[in-house]
Amino acid sequence: MAQAAISYPTRDEVDFVVVGSGASGGIVARELAAAGHSVVVLEQGPHLQAADFRHDEWAYDFNNELTWGTSKGNPQTFRKTENDVAELRETVCGYAHNVGGSSVHFSGNFWRFRPIDFMEASVRGRIPGTTFSDWPIRYEDLEPYYTRVDWEVGVSGLQGPWDPPRSREYPCPPMPVKGSDVLLERAAKQMGLTAYPAPVAILSQPHNGRPGCIHCGFCNGYGCEVDAKSSSMAAMIPQALASGNCELRTGCTVARVETDDGGRVNEVVYFDGDGVEQAQRTRAAVLCANGAETPRLLLLSESSRFPDGLANSSGKVGKNLMFNGSCSSSGLFEEPVNAWKSIPTTRVVHDYYELDPNLGFYGGGGIDGRHPSRGAPMLFGLLSGARTGTPSWGSEYKRNLAYQFSHIASFDGHTTSLPVESNNITLDPNYTDDFGRAAIRCTYMDHVDDLATMAWFLERTNELMEMAGATNIQGGYPENGQEGNVHLLGTCRMGDDPNESVVDATNRAHDVPNLFMVDGSSLVTGGRGQPTMTIMALAFRTADLINQAAQRNEI
Repeated sequence: MAQAAISYPTRDEVDFVVVGSGASGGIVARELAAAGHSVVVLEQGPHLQAADFRHDEWAYDFNNELTWGTSKGNPQTFRKTENDVAELRETVCGYAHNVGGSSVHFSGNFWRFRPIDFMEASVRGRIPGTTFSDWPIRYEDLEPYYTRVDWEVGVSGLQGPWDPPRSREYPCPPMPVKGSDVLLERAAKQMGLTAYPAPVAILSQPHNGRPGCIHCGFCNGYGCEVDAKSSSMAAMIPQALASGNCELRTGCTVARVETDDGGRVNEVVYFDGDGVEQAQRTRAAVLCANGAETPRLLLLSESSRFPDGLANSSGKVGKNLMFNGSCSSSGLFEEPVNAWKSIPTTRVVHDYYELDPNLGFYGGGGIDGRHPSRGAPMLFGLLSGARTGTPSWGSEYKRNLAYQFSHIASFDGHTTSLPVESNNITLDPNYTDDFGRAAIRCTYMDHVDDLATMAWFLERTNELMEMAGATNIQGGYPENGQEGNVHLLGTCRMGDDPNESVVDATNRAHDVPNLFMVDGSSLVTGGRGQPTMTIMALAFRTADLINQAAQRNEI
């Protein structure tokens, strides 16, 4: 018999309130609840199940049913510099609006950071115009938790020649290679590079009671209809609820975090599904809302004790935003390559993880194979005419579309992003959401080295396309600077110095001893374009350290 769902009264003090149920929140909730703590998870979206997901491009790509933005009463603004006027624009809205967060509709690319990522500032030295810094932890500190992600969340892969050391092999073998990625692998070999199976948070075979992938082709941007994608919704939340110690409250939008006279968190205020303000009393709080919503919540939680925002004595909350860079080259092939089939990518090239310093700029990254429209037929149809210069309507358009959809592939670069203090998340003074909360204002302009890195990777992806035998090669990168991204990193960075960081090496706020932040906001550097696995590993580590501290009565 299934265990009845627990319900905690809002005026009774629970051990932990976890804000957000995404990549990190689901793990933190599972770990704390399994250790016997009383946990309330506050999630603004609904609790969808596998059977709720469908192959509906219009619903997901155009009506944004899975994401959180202006259409749901949550406006945002953007400007490139602080001297510009911020304009209404959905800049950091790619995160999902449901239990499991963006882990429900992400691509599943799961690259570990390497040892160099945690100490690169010391190796490379100062980079003008940036706050490039070492992490207060090293790869060895996080490796056991990367392995827990592999096995407990579920990752498919095969140790590659450039991968960092691991204490245990992958639980599932790599996904079958796609035709388009065979071409990437051959082209890479001709250029003296090594393409190897891409590690993905998608099960290639049954694992932990969940089935293997059915290769439906609707993955990136879509929820998995069989739970083969290793989202926190599928892998962690059910176990958190089964513990009998965790209550999941959906439709709950957090407004602020309150503190007592001693400066400790004592309740989390939120609007419930009916728009009524509620407040859950708690002994501690863990913010897992993402790299935009977490700093927004801290800034909204200003008080006489914390006039610049909660946990912001350093003035660093919201600053050092990193997006990760990108580029893409696409081309047509004489035979069908069927890049739209199966999962987004099955091969990756990591020979350029660290670029030669003699190039004159800092950077690095990886290259993988994709379909230019994420394999979505409608999206490809709407973009195809503009891309190829062919008619965008009529019988010729239909013939071209049918041919191109299965004959096209893209090779994409995923690159570094340097922390720059002027790239930030702040509160917009002119716009509010449906609950009266100040809108997110994003200020962002890529560092010159990031632009140079993206341009360099575009040259390499074009070369790979040519070597693979493609025609009609077209490519690009955001040469005038990015104006949006789904990777939201660095805005509550980790560090030993409380004057230069927001959380310490255990993800605990320097200023508030019972407040933790464990999402993309705590990252010191952005890696090479796929941060979710590191976010999940940090969540396992933070929960472990919280449980140890709780046993010592230190929270």
